[in-house]
Amino acid sequence: MLAAQTEDLLRRLAPQVLGAVVRRYGNFDLAEDATQEALVAATAQWPRDGMPDNPKGWLITIAARRLTDLLRSDQARRRREDTVAQWANPKPQVSLPGETNPADLDDTLILLFMCCHQSLSVASQIALTLRAVGGLSTAEIARALLVPEGAVTRRITRAKRSIKDSGIPFAPPSATERAGRLDAVLRVLYLIFNEGYASTTGPELQRAEVASEAIRLARTVHMALPQDSEVTGLLALLLLTHARHRARTGPDGSLIPMSEQDRTLWDPEAIAEGVSLITDALPRGPTGPYQVQAAIAAVHDEAPSSELTDWPQIVALYEVLLGIDRNPVVALNHAVAVAMVRGPQAGLDLLADLESDTRVNDDRRFHAVRGHLLEMVGDRQAARETYEAAARRATNLRQQRYLHARAAHLVDPLSTGD
Repeated sequence: MLAAQTEDLLRRLAPQVLGAVVRRYGNFDLAEDATQEALVAATAQWPRDGMPDNPKGWLITIAARRLTDLLRSDQARRRREDTVAQWANPKPQVSLPGETNPADLDDTLILLFMCCHQSLSVASQIALTLRAVGGLSTAEIARALLVPEGAVTRRITRAKRSIKDSGIPFAPPSATERAGRLDAVLRVLYLIFNEGYASTTGPELQRAEVASEAIRLARTVHMALPQDSEVTGLLALLLLTHARHRARTGPDGSLIPMSEQDRTLWDPEAIAEGVSLITDALPRGPTGPYQVQAAIAAVHDEAPSSELTDWPQIVALYEVLLGIDRNPVVALNHAVAVAMVRGPQAGLDLLADLESDTRVNDDRRFHAVRGHLLEMVGDRQAARETYEAAARRATNLRQQRYLHARAAHLVDPLSTGD
């Protein structure tokens, strides 16, 4: 088996193995460590010795043995060691690689809700979700989030300690608990996707593998809760947005705005699936922000060009979204859509209302949009200065270069003596 296939299989099996070990032995903290060590052992042994007949059963057995070793190594836990010694190893699983049975799905969903418990910070929720459910190593998470490995280790350690101290059981949340924690689960998946699709830091504009992982996890939640309109809306939104990722950057990694993208590079299968999902979800209601954002993404994806985009419909959808979730980023996007329908000055008038909003007035996106609209009305000097202001606030190197290039494009040759 190729290393990439092994890695993909292990990533899919990781939450199932962890769920089985936690379900049987409790102790999320040590079970997570034991599962990670089993995954590492598989990474080393399978490419060399061949994949076992029952990969999942092999991993569970190794993780269970390692869990016992961890307990034995802790003198203060000798009493629990005696208990563990009496436990029988779990029966081998009969599922074939790639198959998903209801128990696997339940365990994965329980893990997701556990990792997104309200007692954890958002940063810890993201790190723990990628580790426990995504099957990523600490080093992979550090690379994905562009933070030092030590910081990831501390986040995960704190998160596991919080789970242990809070006494959260490894069990499906009640209907009330699930409703209260589902928003956190969806928010974490949305944040993971955004970090992959539009990296906030680092040399690259996007990291497709992180975005793909968020889609895989969202698909898992959707399999468990197919009738939840917002779960469906989130999956549709991620698919419809990710469908454009191949066209977002040029051969040198530079940013290509949507209006200039080669739409033949967009993924038609992802668009078709996303459109089908959101078309199915919207009539079921109640309508939430992920569904409306997915509907906006669908309008963009179905347009043959920027000029032929149904901008009036997008304006209307953003106004619905503002009614549900009135935040400055939505207002910013609404101003862009209004500018496309009523002209750039109408968009600038809306931006004037946001200038006093401290949540967005020092953000790179606010200045980039303002620069774009100033360029559209023909105020080249103000546009250039605003693009430069946006570049100073950008933390991603590719975004900085794009904004500097926009500013440089507006320099009057006569004013420089060229």
